[in-house]
Amino acid sequence: MITTMRQITRRAMLTGLLRAVLCVLASHSAFAQADPLPSWQEGATKKSIIEFVTRVATPGGPQFVAPVQRIAVFDNDGTLWSEQPVYFQVMFAFDRIKALAPRHPEWKDAQPFKAAIESDSGALAASGEKGLLEIVTASHAGMTTDAFSQTVADWLASARHPRFNQPYDKLVYQPQLELLAYLRQNGFKTFIVSGGGVEFMRVFAERTYGIPPEQVVGSSGVVKFQLGPDGTPELIKEPKIEFIDDGPGKPVGINRFIGRRPILAFGNSDGDLQMLQWTAAGGGARFIGIVHHTDGEREWAYDRTSPVGKLDKALEEGLAKGWTIVDMKRDWKVIYPFQNL
Repeated sequence: MITTMRQITRRAMLTGLLRAVLCVLASHSAFAQADPLPSWQEGATKKSIIEFVTRVATPGGPQFVAPVQRIAVFDNDGTLWSEQPVYFQVMFAFDRIKALAPRHPEWKDAQPFKAAIESDSGALAASGEKGLLEIVTASHAGMTTDAFSQTVADWLASARHPRFNQPYDKLVYQPQLELLAYLRQNGFKTFIVSGGGVEFMRVFAERTYGIPPEQVVGSSGVVKFQLGPDGTPELIKEPKIEFIDDGPGKPVGINRFIGRRPILAFGNSDGDLQMLQWTAAGGGARFIGIVHHTDGEREWAYDRTSPVGKLDKALEEGLAKGWTIVDMKRDWKVIYPFQNL
């Protein structure tokens, strides 16, 4: 009888111990899974993001926002992927100009095409925004939209970034990928609102960011419908600019293509300032984020004087109004997915 009681007691103790161990393991597992932003350093920046999402996504809370109104907009260049030493779409345009040059002997002595063909960065810089627009327009036009998409996809598969020797679409920011996923898990609809070409970004946005093409807002050229030689309907890209989705164009693009004022906006440059201001001006809970490039070792360090991604007025306003300034060096454990935590 005594032996039986001891066996029962021992079995109960072992069962209780096993349950306790399982509870501890489960709690540790839950804790590990509970961190939605593992590539973000613990601190005020990460805390502000999680607290905002919690507030607007908690039913019955004082700042609850209905899912249909949880709109988040992100700039692309410098906010979701790198933009140095020059915007990646410009790199694509340069490569297209070189590929098309044999068909255009007049480009050999005409700027800015001569500079693009010869990879003369100084002459390209001297051509300014007008010169870049000429190059982008000439390199993107004269083909169907389907052919253009395939050309972009082929370029992304073969081209490599000059510093990292990685495909350009691998230079996306791991912390931002986590943030996009976290927002969608909490009922947000995520959009790209960028100065980049809308048809260029749509080639990779869904595969890279999980953002479908209909949620990409960008600059666009004129497109014309016509019947091809075999009678098949097609859309042809023409050498004319239709809409520039940059600076004051961003809130216009949001109004035109999204139709709702966002409650969260992320940018990294003065070209994003009006989008950030437009988002902040709405009622209720708002989150305004700026990616500040401060890591010259893992990425680049630049802001007020950079010809690419200049961050001056937006930084001043962000500091004055208490917007969340993401210090890349301090706040991100890793920059790119191919780096290890």
